[in-house]
Amino acid sequence: MNRKLLIRDLTLRDGQQSAFATRMNQSQVDRVLPFYKEANFYAMEVWGGAVPDSVMRFLNENPWDRLEKIHHAVGDVSKLTALSRGRNLYGYAPYPDEIIDGFFKNAVASGLNIMRIFDALNDVNNVKSSVKYIKKYGGMAGLFGRKKAVESSVTYEPVFTNDYFLNKAKEMRALGADMITIKDMSGLIPPSRVAQLISLFKRELDVPIDFHTHCTPGFGLGAVLTAIMHGVDVVDTVIWNFAGGPAAPALELIYIFCQKLGIEMDVNMEAVAKINEELLKIRQELDKYDAVKQFPNPFNPLTDSLPEEVDQQFDRAIAAVKNEDEEALLQACHAIEAYFGFPAPDEQVKNAEIPGGMYTNMVAQLKQFNALEILPEAMKLIPSVRRDAGLPPLVTPTSQIVGAQAVNSAMNQKNGRPKYANPSNQFVALVKGEYGKTPVPVDPEFRFQIAGTREEMEYDTSTYKRQDNPTLEEYGGVRLAKDEKEELLMELFPAVATGFLRKLRQEEWNAKQAEKALLATAAVVKDTQPVDEVVGHRVTSPMYGTILEVLVKVGDSVKKGDNVVILEAMKMENEIATEVAGKVHRIFVTEGEIVKDGAPLVEIV
Repeated sequence: MNRKLLIRDLTLRDGQQSAFATRMNQSQVDRVLPFYKEANFYAMEVWGGAVPDSVMRFLNENPWDRLEKIHHAVGDVSKLTALSRGRNLYGYAPYPDEIIDGFFKNAVASGLNIMRIFDALNDVNNVKSSVKYIKKYGGMAGLFGRKKAVESSVTYEPVFTNDYFLNKAKEMRALGADMITIKDMSGLIPPSRVAQLISLFKRELDVPIDFHTHCTPGFGLGAVLTAIMHGVDVVDTVIWNFAGGPAAPALELIYIFCQKLGIEMDVNMEAVAKINEELLKIRQELDKYDAVKQFPNPFNPLTDSLPEEVDQQFDRAIAAVKNEDEEALLQACHAIEAYFGFPAPDEQVKNAEIPGGMYTNMVAQLKQFNALEILPEAMKLIPSVRRDAGLPPLVTPTSQIVGAQAVNSAMNQKNGRPKYANPSNQFVALVKGEYGKTPVPVDPEFRFQIAGTREEMEYDTSTYKRQDNPTLEEYGGVRLAKDEKEELLMELFPAVATGFLRKLRQEEWNAKQAEKALLATAAVVKDTQPVDEVVGHRVTSPMYGTILEVLVKVGDSVKKGDNVVILEAMKMENEIATEVAGKVHRIFVTEGEIVKDGAPLVEIV
């Protein structure tokens, strides 16, 4: 019997998150689900990551509904998988067990089969509760080893060795992991390292091994082929029109390699072609969110033949893996991707060795201060900031914490202040030990400088305070969150869920009143001057985000540099300061409101 390779399709979660900012709405998802039921993927990643947050924040949709509708449409044909961040789930502070328990109970009840669990620090203690509760309710635990391919340029003994990852994998297996994933969130693992890790894991572990990577820096396709040829059990792919570039390699290219290698995929490629036809239309509909703006050339491996010179590149790539010739492998894979019109390798990401989202957040932060010219200096500071903080892997949330602190430190040095004059609350918590144990111990003296303690201090979940669930008298005395699933949304996404649920309760109230033929609820009109009438200096939003807190009131006196608003953007809290002194004349926003880049926040006269 031929060897069988299992495919985890990422199109509806990581694929659309990587390329289209997670803007695929439910009606677009619904259009492809009948074909997915025919496709027979081993697993479909459809939830977690940015999906629960984004469908509320941008699409005004219920994330639980998305999971349930996909499960209803696909049934048990494919396992539905999601992604979560250990004890943090989707937040920044670790949650107590009662929240984790409730979350997994409802996730499995809504159709989830596999939760892929990771921790930003690769601290196994942070994933114990998630493994316990997903398995308690009958789901599978797939655990990630988060991998950064290149060590920081700061001098120290190598940390992220093959033995480091093998030992982490063994710890996760001992916890009860049903599968181990080597997850390369930035696409920085070269094929030669993949060959070492897959061979080692297959020899030392007794559970299936999955490999996940991205194509951004140019290693993706070659890395997946290498994983396949070294015995990996599952690979993560994306369907053609959503693949490549910031996403994972195209399934159709992997299919060609498997045909040549005599490996069975057990995927219905005719159904995949139908999905791909619909994805082309959906991608056109998502044009304004398209991070790449480069469509691959139309191709169906079942009906289209390859020119001889392109077909030979597939053979060259296979031969290069056998000969351990990484350079020849990458040349062949890049030639294949170029022929089909996939994006070329992004040298900026490759050279910076940081995730693309981290880079984007740093740019947005510097735009706020009109200081883009110090971006190169901030980039230079990343290795030292990361080393001072215990060398955390650069993945959400630690990537954003380190990036934001590098920007703050660059601004400090530019203005003659100490490097760590104003550490963010999240950076303090990271150094203090509240996120867990870092790969390298933090210097006690540095911890004392930043956090006021030399001793490592874990986050105390016993002090966790659940979110308020107020009664909305204006909507008939209903609670803001009406059931446990909505209460969990409040716990996991307090800023976003508050606005989403309030709007939902309003819509339900209005519909109820209309049905009873009562008078329509009068619109509340703010008694303010027209927004377009500028009276004084306006503090504006530097990026798209949600208002977490308004720190001032009308009539307050403020000094230049005082913070007036806290904005949540890209899962980071950003303190927005005024550039002028004066009195607060108008406030244009309320807590929980979503604002666009450039939207007025506060006016100072």
